[in-house]
Amino acid sequence: MSFKVLLLDGVDPICGDIFKQRGIQADQPGKLTDEELVSRIGEYDGMVVRSATTVTGALLEKATNMKVVGRAGVGVDNIDIPAATAKGVLVMNTPDGNTISTAEHTCGMIIALSRNIPAAVSKVKSGGWDRKNYMGTEVHGKTLGVVGLGKIGSEVAKRMKAFGMEVQAYDPFSTEEHASEIGVKLVDLDALLGSSDYLSVHTPLTEKTKGLVSLKNADKLKKGIRLVNCARGGIYEEGDLPKLLDDGIVGGAALDVYSTEPPTEELYKVLEHPNIICTPHLGASTEEAQEKVAEQIAAQMADALENKNYKGSLNGKSISLLTNKEVQPYLQLSEKLGQMIVQLSPDHANNFEFEYAGDSTKYADVLTDGILKGMLLEYVDEAVNLINARVYADERGFNIREVTSNKTKTYSDLITIRLPKGAEYTSISATVFGEGDYRIVEIDNYGIELRLEGDIILYQNVDKPGMLASVSGALAKMNINIAALSLGRSGKGSSAITAVAIDKQLSKEEESEINALDGIQNVRFISLG
Repeated sequence: MSFKVLLLDGVDPICGDIFKQRGIQADQPGKLTDEELVSRIGEYDGMVVRSATTVTGALLEKATNMKVVGRAGVGVDNIDIPAATAKGVLVMNTPDGNTISTAEHTCGMIIALSRNIPAAVSKVKSGGWDRKNYMGTEVHGKTLGVVGLGKIGSEVAKRMKAFGMEVQAYDPFSTEEHASEIGVKLVDLDALLGSSDYLSVHTPLTEKTKGLVSLKNADKLKKGIRLVNCARGGIYEEGDLPKLLDDGIVGGAALDVYSTEPPTEELYKVLEHPNIICTPHLGASTEEAQEKVAEQIAAQMADALENKNYKGSLNGKSISLLTNKEVQPYLQLSEKLGQMIVQLSPDHANNFEFEYAGDSTKYADVLTDGILKGMLLEYVDEAVNLINARVYADERGFNIREVTSNKTKTYSDLITIRLPKGAEYTSISATVFGEGDYRIVEIDNYGIELRLEGDIILYQNVDKPGMLASVSGALAKMNINIAALSLGRSGKGSSAITAVAIDKQLSKEEESEINALDGIQNVRFISLG
């Protein structure tokens, strides 16, 4: 059977060469208009894109023969994966291809920021010679803070240690062993912000990382900190940078990525600041990286088209599961549980037990993948899915024990997760009540029933009159409405655990206020989106 693939966005020519070697026709027409792409897409079995082409659900509707879409690179924000999955179209990427190039670009930005290289180059080229105004600083002996100690963050750390920098990192999932191997000290986020001379981020853009540095948390920053971002635009609050720089809170910023690409007119005005270095998303733009990802994606897609191998697929397992409606509710439940327990676990925890009872035992293997996906989703700077979740968990030193049982207490099926030592809550059990209805039914052997959705406050309290009133009163003062609640206790007048669903997210300060209430302890805010 002969196949045809369409190569877009100026992917390296070696991509077409690999396809041709495998007997697959590869067309590389150059830039197509939206209308031209729509008119031609139905001819092809595969398509390779970089970041310029957006693969929408509407485009996929026209791609009647499409079997696989490949991203020559890491980020797949420009591909509608749910729509592709629903159509049975594989989506692939090459997560390792640009690790070194992005790490090197980050290191180059650190040096350029330290020595005022871009401004000095511009001055000399314009006929000037003002050495005093471009006095720089050495990186040797300075502290580099790294947020996200994955592949790229680790490579940056290794290289900057060779420059004599002290490197510390914040990554809730990195183990002490991994950090120690590359000579990095793990610290909490506030400590990192307060002690770093330079800060480099290597995480996805999520609700937790958006605006990681802004005017709101300026008081937490070491004065004169220099910021580098070659990961995702928006991790630093771009609109706040000019004031942070003018006030001397931030000593300089080097950006390769932006919240809008190309930048808006308003953002371009921000980038005009003399203490901001900016490049047009060049992290992966090296000949070696582009050749590597083009070669990798072609080989992966050829294997998939020939049904030989599905390495690099982001949704292969999801496609197979679409035909089994029975497993879908359990999978949704497992991902939500993963999101919950990661917010209850202490930093750097890596020992977990997943127990499946009743009907859920039939899908234990894939449900573990689902839990791990939920846990890692906001902490890994690559696309996490059911296929690669275990790989990322292994990289971070996770030790997972899986237990199955046909016996349940009350429910026909139950998933229980036991958290590591040091966690304030040791076990969470949940089950499926109905379509889209996933509920916590037990916490630390206390019977509790609350839907796994939205924003939840969890706390332990003395079982006596007035406890709920004090919490609800505090929430009322914060203008936070209670949507639902459940309380479980061990016995009359002893201790209890309360879970409260609320209508808005809780700040750290608000969480601390509730924790300070008499008789209340171990308050944890959980956001499940």
